[in-house]
Amino acid sequence: MKFIRDQHDKIAPLFEKGGKLEKLYPAWEAHDTLLFTPGAGTKGTTHVRDALDLKRMMITVVVALVPCVFMALYNPGYQANAAIAMGASPLDSFQTTAFEMLGFTPGATDMVSHLVYGGLHFLPIFITAFATGGLIEMAFALIRGHEINEGFLVTGFLFPLTLP
Repeated sequence: MKFIRDQHDKIAPLFEKGGKLEKLYPAWEAHDTLLFTPGAGTKGTTHVRDALDLKRMMITVVVALVPCVFMALYNPGYQANAAIAMGASPLDSFQTTAFEMLGFTPGATDMVSHLVYGGLHFLPIFITAFATGGLIEMAFALIRGHEINEGFLVTGFLFPLTLP
């Protein structure tokens, strides 16, 4: 880890004030604080301060969302396969085509087929939400010249989980 920190510190001046890539500092800072705990400490008069970094706290929220993401992968596949098994016809969509190309049969009753079919429906929404939100968050941070907000990570998970 020390090697990574040393390499990181070597290129840091490029992103700091006066460096060639100064305008990209928010992206650099987000990457830096994702990998390492910030070294800034409290200066001045004493006030209550804990050692918990907000980005680290948001990671615990993401870990708490893992069961919800698992359900978002499983449930659509289960519901679709159950309906197909009862006589409904599969949708004419890229998900059904990809599902069949992977060797699965619509209407299957095993857990893996539910996860795969549900994943084919949920993951495009999830990826689109993260890509779009990430680009917008990055653009606003670069334009305004401040850090990327920690809440984006959690919002990136919550938004696709709330869509029908």
